[in-house]
Amino acid sequence: MMDRFPPPAEEQVTLANWRTAPFNRWAFRHVRELIPSADIANDPASVRPLPEAPVSVPGFEAMAEGCDALLALHRGSVVAERYADGMTAATPHILMSVSKSMLGLLAGILAEAGRLDLKAPVSRYVPEIADTVYRGATVRHLLDMRVGILFDEDYLATSGPIIAYRQASGWNPVDPDEPLSDLRSFYAQLTEPDGEHGQRFHYVSPNTDLLAWVIERAAGERYADLMGSLLWAPAGAERPAYITVDRLGAPRAAGGMCVTARDLARIGQLIVEDGRRDGRQVLPERWIDDIETAGDPEAWDAGDFAPFFPGRAMHYRSQCYVLRGDRPLIFGIGIHGQNLYVDRRAEVVVVRLSSRALPLEADRELAGLDEALAIRDFLAGT
Repeated sequence: MMDRFPPPAEEQVTLANWRTAPFNRWAFRHVRELIPSADIANDPASVRPLPEAPVSVPGFEAMAEGCDALLALHRGSVVAERYADGMTAATPHILMSVSKSMLGLLAGILAEAGRLDLKAPVSRYVPEIADTVYRGATVRHLLDMRVGILFDEDYLATSGPIIAYRQASGWNPVDPDEPLSDLRSFYAQLTEPDGEHGQRFHYVSPNTDLLAWVIERAAGERYADLMGSLLWAPAGAERPAYITVDRLGAPRAAGGMCVTARDLARIGQLIVEDGRRDGRQVLPERWIDDIETAGDPEAWDAGDFAPFFPGRAMHYRSQCYVLRGDRPLIFGIGIHGQNLYVDRRAEVVVVRLSSRALPLEADRELAGLDEALAIRDFLAGT
C-alpha cells in the first residue's frame, strides 16, 4: 500500500481512512505524513544501550502473530524481539493511548519539581474551562480519569462529541462547509456532567489533552519540548519521537505520540530501575510507587473498563493501569493493539505495537495481558 507513484485511488491512505483496516497498517507507521506533528527530541550523545541476550521464550512467535512489533526486555537486555510486514527497530509507530501513560510520567516529574500542583483546580491553570463541566475538577481528577463528565468514548461512533473531538485534534477531516476547530476551543462544548468529580473511573480522552494544556500553562513550555527534555532524552531514547498536533499546535497527548518499540522499552526500563539512570533520578521513585499503590480499586470496579478484565484486581492511577498484587504490573493500553507492560520486581518490560482492525476487543485485551504475564513469569524464573 502507498508503494506506487502515485498509488491508485483504492490504495491511498487519507485522513478519512487512516484508522481503518487495511489502511491503518501503513498509516500507523507514517502518521506525520497525514497529520501535523511536533518533534520530541532525544539526545544522540546519551543513548541508553540495549544489549541483546536472546532467550527462547515459550510461545513468543505465536504471541507476535498479528503484531507489528513485539519486544521483551529482561534486566535491561533485549531477550526476544519480532517485527512484521516491513516494520523495523527504527520505525516509529503510533502509541494511541499509551501516549497517556507517557503524559502521566511527565506529570510526575513536574509535580516533584514543584512546577505542577496536583491538588489545584484545573481552572487555576486554564481559566478558559471555568464555565464547562470541568468546573471544580482538580489536576488529580484528570490524571486518574475521575471527572464527572458526560462523554461516550465510542471509537466506532460516526457522529457526536467524539467526532467533533477528533476533528478538533486534526485526526478527522472537516467538511468544507464546517467551521475550523481546534483542541483548546473544543472544551467549550463539554458542559454536561454525569456525576460528581472524584467518583468512578470514567475513561475520557479529552481529559488527557486538557492535562497537556495544564502542563504547558504550568511550565510555560510546549508539551513536546517538555517531554523531550525531561523524559525522552534523559531516558536515553535512541531516536526522536513525535506527537500529532492540531492546526494551532496543541498536542494530541491522549493518543498521538509516535515512537520506536525499542525506545518505548527504554521508558519501561526506566520504570524498572525506579526512575534512575546513570545515577540521575529522572522520574521520581515515589511517583512510580504511587502509581503502583495509590489507585482506588473501588473506582475501577465501578468504572468503564472493569468488564474487559473480569476477576482481575486492578486500579488506574496517573494515566496508567495497574494489576494489583504482590507483583504489581504497571501498563498502558492503546486502541488497535498498543501496549507497554512493566514489572519492576521481575525486571521485565514487554512492548506490543499493532494495527488491529478493531479499536477494542475485550478478549484480545485480556489475552494480551495474560501473554505479558506469561512472558514475565518465564523470564522471572530464568
